[in-house]
Amino acid sequence: MRPIIPRLIIFLTLAIGGGSLLLFTCFLLFGTPWPIDIAHSDPARLGWDALLCLVFFVQHSGMIRRSAKERMARRLPAMYQPALYSIASGLALFALILLWQPTRQFLFHLHGPVRWLSGCVALSAIAGFLWGVCSLRRFDPFGTAPLTASLRGARPPSLPFVARGPYRYVRHPLYLFMLLLIWSTPRLATDQLLFNLLWTSWVIIATRLEERDLLSEFGQTYRQYQPSVPMLLPFPLLFPHRHPSSAANSPLR
Repeated sequence: MRPIIPRLIIFLTLAIGGGSLLLFTCFLLFGTPWPIDIAHSDPARLGWDALLCLVFFVQHSGMIRRSAKERMARRLPAMYQPALYSIASGLALFALILLWQPTRQFLFHLHGPVRWLSGCVALSAIAGFLWGVCSLRRFDPFGTAPLTASLRGARPPSLPFVARGPYRYVRHPLYLFMLLLIWSTPRLATDQLLFNLLWTSWVIIATRLEERDLLSEFGQTYRQYQPSVPMLLPFPLLFPHRHPSSAANSPLR
């Protein structure tokens, strides 16, 4: 393909992938920005919201699996796959946010010091997420590295496998901090409860799937890392820290 095609894909993945993540953060903190009335009763809204989550889960976790990559590789050069995955995930996330149906029934509103405490937890989760991203060093969430390397006539850099930052204490800190963020809400409506339960379930399932892919990719190195660091919850008393020499340098899938 001509150089204009990789540049166009780089622009699209940064705009769609990056824009969807920024909007998703606002969605978690403040709810859907522009509610569109699609369903006309709370049960219908919850059913619609569950469908939106399911579509995102299937796309996000299905398209990243090794078997799906192998099928795509028969028709698409490997260097385009990460960026197209980012674009597809961004579009699915945009659809979830913009078409989300908020319900009118609230389960609780936090006030006073407890509300401030929930805000501190949310800020800590965002800071922890950024800490995890920075610890990956060559983290490429939008799949631009293979394309930019191709434009320079170079080979894409290999991802290191080292334990830095929160990866010394938990194998999937980005998932952990995302869960802390979604459960730190100061107000909880029934649609938010549905979102939190579905996304918590998905994170647990996605973590298991990712563990299988990481074992396939890194082999014995990752197998030795697994017993050294807990998967999702950092319990130092149950899982003594043994200063592992390597950790998974993988994106949030």
